[in-house]
Amino acid sequence: MSPGGPRRTLLPALLTLLLSAALALTTLTAPARAAGPGGSWTVREPGGPRDAVTAVVRLHPADGTLTLTARKGATTVLEPSPLGVVTSAADLTAGLRPLSRHTRQVTERYSMTTGKQLRRTARMTETRFTFAGRDGALLGLVVRVADDGVAYRYVLPGSGTVTVERETSAFRVPGSARAWLTPYSPNYERLYAPATAADADSGAYAYPALFRVGDTYALLTESDVDGRYDASRLAHTQGDGTYEVRLADPAVTAAGPLATPWRTAVVGDLATVTESTLVDDLAPPSRITDTSWIRPGAVAWSWLDGFGAAQRSLAAQQRFVDLSAARGWPYTLVDDGWKTTDWMPELIAYARQRGVQVLLWVHYGDLDTAAERAEFLPRVKKWGAAGLKIDFMDSDSQERFRWYDDILRDTARHRLLVNFHGATLPKGIQRTWPHVMTLEAVYGAEQGTVPAAGLTALPYTRNTVGSMDYTPMGFQFGTRTVSDAAELALSVVFESGFQNFAGSVTAYRDRPELTRFLEQVPTVWDETRLLSGRPGESAAFARRHGDRWFLGAVHAGAAGTDRVPLDFLGGGRWLAEVVRDGEDGGLLRERHVVTRRDTLDVPRAEHGGFAGQVCRYVPGRDTCDRAVTRLPMTALTAGPARTEAEPGGAAGVTGRFGVEETGPATDVRLSLRAPEGWTVDGADPTAAELATGEGLSADWTVRVPRDVRPGGYDLAVRVEYRAPDRPGSGVLRVERPVRVFVPEPGAVYVSDLPFAAERNGWGPVERDMSNGERDPGDGGPLRLGGTVHDKGIGMHAAGEVVVELDGGYRRFTADVGVDDEVGGKGTVAFEVVGDGTTLLATEVLGGADPARRVDVDVTGVRRLTLRVLDGGDGVDSDHADWADARLTP
Repeated sequence: MSPGGPRRTLLPALLTLLLSAALALTTLTAPARAAGPGGSWTVREPGGPRDAVTAVVRLHPADGTLTLTARKGATTVLEPSPLGVVTSAADLTAGLRPLSRHTRQVTERYSMTTGKQLRRTARMTETRFTFAGRDGALLGLVVRVADDGVAYRYVLPGSGTVTVERETSAFRVPGSARAWLTPYSPNYERLYAPATAADADSGAYAYPALFRVGDTYALLTESDVDGRYDASRLAHTQGDGTYEVRLADPAVTAAGPLATPWRTAVVGDLATVTESTLVDDLAPPSRITDTSWIRPGAVAWSWLDGFGAAQRSLAAQQRFVDLSAARGWPYTLVDDGWKTTDWMPELIAYARQRGVQVLLWVHYGDLDTAAERAEFLPRVKKWGAAGLKIDFMDSDSQERFRWYDDILRDTARHRLLVNFHGATLPKGIQRTWPHVMTLEAVYGAEQGTVPAAGLTALPYTRNTVGSMDYTPMGFQFGTRTVSDAAELALSVVFESGFQNFAGSVTAYRDRPELTRFLEQVPTVWDETRLLSGRPGESAAFARRHGDRWFLGAVHAGAAGTDRVPLDFLGGGRWLAEVVRDGEDGGLLRERHVVTRRDTLDVPRAEHGGFAGQVCRYVPGRDTCDRAVTRLPMTALTAGPARTEAEPGGAAGVTGRFGVEETGPATDVRLSLRAPEGWTVDGADPTAAELATGEGLSADWTVRVPRDVRPGGYDLAVRVEYRAPDRPGSGVLRVERPVRVFVPEPGAVYVSDLPFAAERNGWGPVERDMSNGERDPGDGGPLRLGGTVHDKGIGMHAAGEVVVELDGGYRRFTADVGVDDEVGGKGTVAFEVVGDGTTLLATEVLGGADPARRVDVDVTGVRRLTLRVLDGGDGVDSDHADWADARLTP
């Protein structure tokens, strides 16, 4: 979303990999020997066909500078581009002379837990050069060439520490090359836009950057970045095609010998670019031996259906657990806001009973020290959390990458899956740390309006280098820029180990064909094929999982017809099911029996697309769907959420339970639980079976004991039921609270009085609840320092409430402070004003401060004003409570 101490690097293991030939199957060595002042050396992809990818390293005799040129066949995609490093001890950019050159063939076979292809074979030609500078300092240059691109890195030998002040590395693209670029920001959340290499505005650009030279493309990025170095970006001056590599830090210091990240160019046609695994191929192998606990999957994500208020509500999060259970999705993600509650262990237990695992959002600042991680990670693991969404890193510095090293080691130790938001770009991290399911680093759906041209640029740029958490399906949020079928297609077009589906329960219910497809589509792939498309215009993909192919296409532009070649299929007949836009705006499912010689014609809406799946056809088969284990989607409501009753009095309580989807529910019983000593009048209804659309209801009268003490009391409406299609799951239980407040005799609460005037800095003033968000009644309990208050006023700086007292009261009392819902943030001050005179003004109170007791003489006051002021540092998170605010006659 973009809603420490010293660290040891992982350098020894890294250098073992980088500086040895252990991974080579064959080594071809040119003897180390002195050479002349200049030279030119070609590194060619293994097996080098006529249109092979080649890299040419040249040492220029006039000044001893180095350049690298990259070609695909006869096409030069990178013109001679400067190489070199300046350290605090030596200038290794000029005056160089060659010492040695060694070439080997590198073949690596490895498996992934995420991505466009789970099992991979990387074949590369590697040449390692050694050059000496004017003062004898050594520069190692390692160049690798594969059939999908070129990469190089520097190796600075020697022990001790080395400080890199800058690289002279650059990529020189022909100035007329077409470009798709995104301005640099440390969270990579900017749109891609077309330009030409030379005419692009001056400034900093983020990886990956895509260029087209003739019919050949070059995607520029980097790989294998960790805490020994930092990340870089591209700097461009309008007028030519040079894009310089600029480090995030003024200087980088690390233990020697130092191997820098790989400067990488994926080279080939668009199919090569989108299907390439070069960035992962260059990264270090997995640091996790046992990956059996790492399971990608679909996630129900509630943020775009209620934002922070939904995250603070146990009932709302239980509903999204139920959504996952009803759809067969393995995960639910609870985002920012849950840490101000105390019900997370209860939610995780509720989800576990339904076969769903819970992922938790956490701010980077809560995990940026070893002590914080040592406390937090074991705690959430003990609760049963499956993983974390970690947000707001917002930096590419070496310090931040050292933190990535630490958090990935620690989360792996606790077997917690990871989703990074507000994060850097994938740079091979998912190979090295396979429990990283996805990263944001994209202008995604939570921005509200992502143009169709922006969507169709991402498959060729950002998503080529690793999993991308775009969060599709948020139909209830923002402005729709593509059709429903195109949005559905993003579940295939966009690759992500966690697909955080952002729709509401209602949005899915209104689109049954879309929901049915999302129950089937996987999040990891055995094979990926680009079928057609151009950046910023369209993208059509086929991705295979097991023996099924899934299709997805999205377009920016006019309506038309997609013509999908099926030559990626094997022989024989296949069943193709396509979900597309209908003329009435709904979604249609169509079936075709096809062969690999056929072309699938699919009508397309404006800014539209389609999704589909293809499986082997056998007579009688009419769907490719596989069985999905579903629990009933149910709803339990209890009312009123809060009520008042005098000692010896009574309160009415209602309970309503219904089966909304994927029924039936069996052995159903609805009941009310009250405190000891209270009596409940009314029957507890039961049903042997409730089909979809059926329900139970009950009305109870609760009688309060005469001797009860004033305060708040919790009752609970409970339903118990079973899911017949899942006999091993046992009894499922849901509870909804009802709070009964018993007032103190004679007390007058300000929240019960009419307001003569009111204003608030964020949303409305709330009665008997915290400020919450922008809508009336969206706050949580008034909570100060962990204590819940049933009565009071929730406000936000700068705000005030005015009540007419007409001289009828002697004292005003309250507990004031920043509500717990903002998690320790916020700073406010409180004022009590009577008839224009300030009667009390508090010091500035912060979110971590204890509540302050307010006791003010209001004798004779006719007009009382309760005012909340900003603490002097802006109004962010300034949620202020007047808890238990009362007047004494």
